[in-house]
Amino acid sequence: MDQPIKQVFRAKQEGVNVNGFFVWSLTDNFEWKEGYRPKFGLVYIDFETQHRIIKDSGYWYSKLIQNNGLQND
Repeated sequence: MDQPIKQVFRAKQEGVNVNGFFVWSLTDNFEWKEGYRPKFGLVYIDFETQHRIIKDSGYWYSKLIQNNGLQND
């Protein structure tokens, strides 16, 4: 997930007026073409038990927000 965000930061550094970045979906959800098969949210939903489980990408995005940006690797 970090590559699109890196490009947004790069564009901002180059003077593009960027005011935000939005994650496509917080939770896995229904897609008209694929149903519930694709899992792309930051939080996994077990539809049988209704348990929500934060994915690695959710923790990564949380850290990004807490740091107010990307850390140099």
